[in-house]
Amino acid sequence: MTVIGASPSFCRAFQIDPASVDGRSVFALGQGEWGVANLRSLLRETAMGTADVEAYEFDLDSPALGKRRLVLHAHRLVHAAGPEVRVLLEIFDATDERSSESFKQSLIRDKAALLQEVHHRVANSLQIIASVLMQSARRVQSEEARGHLTDARNRVMSIASVERQLADSQAGDVHLRDYFTALCRSLAASMIRDPEALTLTVEADDTTVSGEFSISLGLTITELVINSLKHAFADERRGAIVVAYSSGPTGWTLSVTDNGVGMPTAGAGGAKSGLGTSIVEALANRMQATIYVNDMAPGTQTKIVHEESTQADTGLAAIAAGRTA
Repeated sequence: MTVIGASPSFCRAFQIDPASVDGRSVFALGQGEWGVANLRSLLRETAMGTADVEAYEFDLDSPALGKRRLVLHAHRLVHAAGPEVRVLLEIFDATDERSSESFKQSLIRDKAALLQEVHHRVANSLQIIASVLMQSARRVQSEEARGHLTDARNRVMSIASVERQLADSQAGDVHLRDYFTALCRSLAASMIRDPEALTLTVEADDTTVSGEFSISLGLTITELVINSLKHAFADERRGAIVVAYSSGPTGWTLSVTDNGVGMPTAGAGGAKSGLGTSIVEALANRMQATIYVNDMAPGTQTKIVHEESTQADTGLAAIAAGRTA
């Protein structure tokens, strides 16, 4: 976390001597006010390539400026020239906007604006929890415990992505294509070691749904993608996973398709259903949808189908014949 360059606008905005910046820890800038614990955790996560920080809001107690409300974006940079890790920080001072009288009045008049702030705070908290889970996963010795912590982290990030979408939505609804894209980007960053060997892409229409329904869809995608990454590509083989969603007058369809090792043959071991399968079962029941598992030869496709005219039986007899999450 050593600073190798800072823009003149950053130094002017926070009254920091440019000559004192280069070669210094970012957490030691100024009089140490940048050493915020939450900021340390998020930047470590970014530097390790497990997440990008988008629009994280925090308070900075500056001896020179007083309390400032800042919005942070952090992205890891990839350089082909060497192994050095570089992180780009973009910082926006939103203090005046947050404290302006017009903003205060809009919060009072518009309940939706207040709800947006709640979603921002929830998303920030979930992002911190996910960061703590990932750090705990790196410290444990048990591979099984590490896997459970990593899975828990991805489930938390799934809900955090929804909160981000809700915070950015004026109507309180979630645009699924944007949400699924952000969710899969987060899953890929944390679970795919070589993005050139294994891709995770999204194909979705322009559907917009309620926040509650989008959480169910997002958790379903998270479980199915984790399942594919664990079982279809366990040997780090090359391939692709495609998340697709479409809706129409008669219902909607969500599918996760991979071209991995495929479904086990009859008598191949009969693994018991795991936690991921139980979660998908519960989510399908909640959405009144039916699950179908298809052998794509190669690979496997899991489809979640809801038909408006049918009260679907959501038992998982089909998925029990496939891989277990």
